[in-house]
Amino acid sequence: MHDLSYFREHLDVFADMAKKRGVVLDLEGFRALDKERRELITATEQLKAQRNKASDEIARLKKAKENADALLAEMKQVSDRIKSADERTSQLDARQRELLLTIPNVPHASVPVGHSAAENVEVRCWGTPPKFDFTPKPHWEVGERAGILDLGAATKITGARFAIYKGWGARLERALANFFLDVHTREHGYTEILPPFLVNSASLLAAGQLPKFAADLFKVQDTDFWLTPTSEVELHNLYRDETLPEDKLPINVTAWTACFRSEAGAAGKDTRGILRQHQFQKVELFKFTQPEKSYEEHESLTRNAESLLQKLGLHYRTMLLCTGDMGFASAKTYDIEVWLPSSNEFREISSCSNCEAFQARRGGIRFKPKGGGKSEFVHTLNGSGLAVGRTWIAVVENYQQADGSIVIPDVLRPYMGIDRIPLFSPT
Repeated sequence: MHDLSYFREHLDVFADMAKKRGVVLDLEGFRALDKERRELITATEQLKAQRNKASDEIARLKKAKENADALLAEMKQVSDRIKSADERTSQLDARQRELLLTIPNVPHASVPVGHSAAENVEVRCWGTPPKFDFTPKPHWEVGERAGILDLGAATKITGARFAIYKGWGARLERALANFFLDVHTREHGYTEILPPFLVNSASLLAAGQLPKFAADLFKVQDTDFWLTPTSEVELHNLYRDETLPEDKLPINVTAWTACFRSEAGAAGKDTRGILRQHQFQKVELFKFTQPEKSYEEHESLTRNAESLLQKLGLHYRTMLLCTGDMGFASAKTYDIEVWLPSSNEFREISSCSNCEAFQARRGGIRFKPKGGGKSEFVHTLNGSGLAVGRTWIAVVENYQQADGSIVIPDVLRPYMGIDRIPLFSPT
């Protein structure tokens, strides 16, 4: 969310932002609304001054035992006009806030201008694709062949875009989550959080999920509870409406949760396998930091996520997103994309964003400078560290063997207790 005064005084900045992001903003509508609101406030203040002056005159007339009926009747009309104007101002305030809640963040100056993912910029690449002496299969075929993935049963139990992991497949999902959390807490200095998987509307609004992404969320009927779309929501709201001492910053937290998304805008995409699910598990990274340190912390957070892929020996690249491909709340985003051999392409496994003060302003999260002075909004950063299901896909596809078995990466063997998942043998 943007500061109203800044928005009003820099409409040219937001017109330029809209052009770069490829979005439509009704800035003329805002100008008209804002003009009406400001003129109404000025007129109301004049009426209130008139009423105050008349009150003194009425008091004088009554003290002098003179008739004040005419003035009282006139002030009754003035009071009615003031009440009507105050109600209209409240309506305009609400419309103004609703409008501001739909305005995306302004991209950082270092973000390339572009309209689609085709214009994203590769900033680094790690590793090389694995070499196979056979044609690599997609993860759903490998998983079904090894008896570790059952999509049919999930469809029967719940519906499309859900999965059941079985046996070593379930162990692999759990191993990956534990491995991620252990690395982030023991090596990267994050504090682990286990939050609720249900969140309220205020939390979603503060994190920038509402009102824009309501169609992508699952709401619990007859409640104010929603299934969390990402634990970025819970982690962001840990300090909602609080002022933190500067010496407490940065605050680095991580959480594993299930995440739930309707994928309303993804009809027909990635319908095979588990790449795009209504429910998936993810380990989230989140930072609260001082504004002047947020871009340094952004690089650090991204490297934290990348290190997991390096430890797993998975080929990946890191992309700087262009203005037209960025998320709503982000000022700058790196996508980390892992190599999937079955489709011979990179696919996103983490998105690491600096939201600057955008989310903090929505959530009222400030910090008090050590040297005193006015409190400021923190900067917030988030990223997947990593998406567990998509890492499961990457491990299964990159480490598949010709005989149908799946080699376990060295770092996961202590969590799995085996060095490979064997080909399934029905009993």
